[in-house]
Amino acid sequence: MSISVEFSGLSKQERLDRLRSRMAAVPTRGEAVSERLHVEDESAEMLAVPPALAGLLPRGGLARGSVVSFSGASSLLLGLLASVTAAGGHAVVIGRPRLGLLAATEMGAQLRRIALVPDPGSDPVEVAAVLLDGMDLVVLGLGGATIAPSRARAVIARARSKRCTLLVTDGQWSGADLRIDAKVIGYDGLGRGTGRLRSLQLAVRTQGRSAVPAAGRLDLQVVAGRVEWIEAAHRPGVVTPLPEAVSL
Repeated sequence: MSISVEFSGLSKQERLDRLRSRMAAVPTRGEAVSERLHVEDESAEMLAVPPALAGLLPRGGLARGSVVSFSGASSLLLGLLASVTAAGGHAVVIGRPRLGLLAATEMGAQLRRIALVPDPGSDPVEVAAVLLDGMDLVVLGLGGATIAPSRARAVIARARSKRCTLLVTDGQWSGADLRIDAKVIGYDGLGRGTGRLRSLQLAVRTQGRSAVPAAGRLDLQVVAGRVEWIEAAHRPGVVTPLPEAVSL
């Protein structure tokens, strides 16, 4: 199961001390390296992503030590968590108390490799900076905040030195290496008051600092009892457009 760290009523230093002590008990990247010694160098530099998304990303994945700015549908964020942990990586989610990890498990996520910090207190960036040491992926919810460029640069440098990917959501972060935006644009399986949701269709846009922008459509659907991502162009059937784009 996932590990959750609570900070209610603690000072900043007490929060950091508790965080370090709790995370010391969580298996981290360093303990899992031996399981991946035979991975090719190129693959070792990238974090796994849903295969349907790989074609929209530079080098087909998320580079270790990079900073990713993510906006839009939480379903794709859960897909990233699922891919990273299913491949043996370790992740922590900071400041996203409503993120639905049940959906992530249906996509193949390994909860024992996910730590949660639902309430990081007044300085979630500091918490993220601590957790960059030892994790493969740190997901940081900014709660609508705008991070000063000087602060962002310091954390970016730490992410690179620790070879940990930082994914920021719900706020403004300058200097990101990659931007991903996902919007739900349609669904399949529901009629007017009848039926069961079988799939969602997302429009995804990506922009790397040194890469050509890319855009495509992905489907999230149930395949043999498991929720999977597939390229929309490869799925037969009719997709019903939504009146307005929503975030799911």
